[in-house]
Amino acid sequence: MNKEFLSIWLKAGILRKKQSDFEKIKSLINSAEMNMAVVKCISITDESATLIFRETYESIRQLGEVKWGLLNYEPSNHEISLESLKDLDIKEKIKLNSLDRFKRIRHDINYRGFRASLGQAEEILNFWNNCGEEIIKNLKKEIEK
Repeated sequence: MNKEFLSIWLKAGILRKKQSDFEKIKSLINSAEMNMAVVKCISITDESATLIFRETYESIRQLGEVKWGLLNYEPSNHEISLESLKDLDIKEKIKLNSLDRFKRIRHDINYRGFRASLGQAEEILNFWNNCGEEIIKNLKKEIEK
């Protein structure tokens, strides 16, 4: 994690120092896993694409909060939650570059009334299938340390 950004985010109040709450961390991982188990049961259609996108994004965001918690920080807003995932060392690391775009799409869905397209729903599900399980595995290893 870039120490300069951490310093800026702490001064701005976007992040705050906090002792790790391992029960909350485990609960967030469990919630993300359970949400995605349900999402994967839903067929992707024009009608379901927004729901699939939003719930998958939320599961990814929860994993970002887990990472911050393991680093002894708490984000003050969801925008910063995904930043913690960008430094993870995963096989498909290049796919982490999609996180900012996912955040913008989710913002448009929630605050501008936009609908996710089939392609967007498929893309975020593909991200989860390629990266989500590996991210969870890495986070669980960190918990065990």
